[in-house]
Amino acid sequence: MAAKEIFAGMPWWVKWVAVPVVALVVFGSLIATVVGFVVGLLFKALLFVALVGGLIYVVRKFISGSSSSRTDW
Repeated sequence: MAAKEIFAGMPWWVKWVAVPVVALVVFGSLIATVVGFVVGLLFKALLFVALVGGLIYVVRKFISGSSSSRTDW
């Protein structure tokens, strides 16, 4: 309720332009750090999934290729 009263007499550009710009200037580095951390975490998760999938593919390929030689034993 207090925020509505403060912004009641202000022009629209103060609410929709000036305040977000000030917030970006003040918290910009924090926002960039959080976004960078999240993007880095997603990249590492995707890399992990790709590596595990590749490992499973190689192991299955190796096992299916060597299964015919097992009958020789």
